[in-house]
Amino acid sequence: MGIRRKIGSSSSKNPPILSHEFVIQNHADIVSCVAMVFVLGLMFQWSTSYASLFVAIQHNITEVFNDTDVPDVTTYTCGLSDVFTIFFYMLVCIIVHAVLQEYVLDKVNRRMHLSKVKHSKFNESGQLLFFYLVSVVWGADIALREKFFLNPSSLWDGYPHTKMPFILKFFFIIQISYWLHILPELYFQKIKKEEIGARVRYSVLHVIFITGAFATSLTRLALFCLVIHYLVEAIFHFARLMYFSDKNEISKPAFLAWAGMFVGARFLTVTIAVLMLWIKLGKAENQGFDRATGNFNSPLLRMNILGSVCFLQAWMMWNFITFQLKRRRENRALAAATTSGKKRETRKPKDKKAKKDESRKKREERDLDSEDDSHLPEADQRIKSEQVGVRTRSRSKKH
Repeated sequence: MGIRRKIGSSSSKNPPILSHEFVIQNHADIVSCVAMVFVLGLMFQWSTSYASLFVAIQHNITEVFNDTDVPDVTTYTCGLSDVFTIFFYMLVCIIVHAVLQEYVLDKVNRRMHLSKVKHSKFNESGQLLFFYLVSVVWGADIALREKFFLNPSSLWDGYPHTKMPFILKFFFIIQISYWLHILPELYFQKIKKEEIGARVRYSVLHVIFITGAFATSLTRLALFCLVIHYLVEAIFHFARLMYFSDKNEISKPAFLAWAGMFVGARFLTVTIAVLMLWIKLGKAENQGFDRATGNFNSPLLRMNILGSVCFLQAWMMWNFITFQLKRRRENRALAAATTSGKKRETRKPKDKKAKKDESRKKREERDLDSEDDSHLPEADQRIKSEQVGVRTRSRSKKH
């Protein structure tokens, strides 16, 4: 299951056990064994309570109705025990990452013969595209099941939304686990130092905002924003994969679609956040902070959350604008260099032709000057030769 061979390595020797190279090559097998320990713990009575703390979703509440026709309803809240569950599913994300890398992306890379830089970016886009597509389909399915899309007022009605259905809480557990698993993957995948900063930045930002929404009972708002954001990012990484595959007829319109949707997603996210946090929750009756009930509807907290969301969207827009301007300058410079090169190529034949004409004229002058002067007197011949010499010296001085 793990990656047993270093990509691009021709050596068949096995590295020493517990060395860095051994851990990197066999990290998927090692992590699988650790995860299997928790799963096997569910089989024994004395370890079930400890193993279920990692494997099962915690903090469940079952509502029992006296009416026999109404089934019992089980909902979930967030709590400190979720840390153990997030750790277990982070191990699962590492295993899935390794399987997708070895059985899909590595095989494609061997056929394409990409450079080291493109190889790393291709793997990153392939992994993120798979995660984004799964998250978009999963999140949209949850929103349709819970009727969030059909009833937008459910975003703020009944806040705080501390009681979540199983599928919604599991969705957020997987989201946090995935973005946390990016950090050890920097070591397992031997990412270059110049790429580590950007990957750590977007991974930490996702963890902070998703965990913040999960802890402050804003899961419905976060679900809307994540589906919008992931859909746009999926288009971007699809376009980048097509670009690395030299399919420009697909990558160019995909990049244009991503650019338009990126701007729209930023404005839509800010609009939804302002509508819920500033307008709707600002008019709600349950103003105040109560950690026991999961109510974070105090004016100070709402303004801090809204300011953080708006600042993040503005920062993303700034990076997007600077990237587009930089790309436009590079395209202009490339076009100017191409145009000047064509001009030089077209000017060279003209210069050669002019030189040929000039040399021909000189030969004609020499031929005229060197005509047979035997019919002239000796004194006239000497005078003419002196005049020819003067003209020759004057031309040489000019040049």
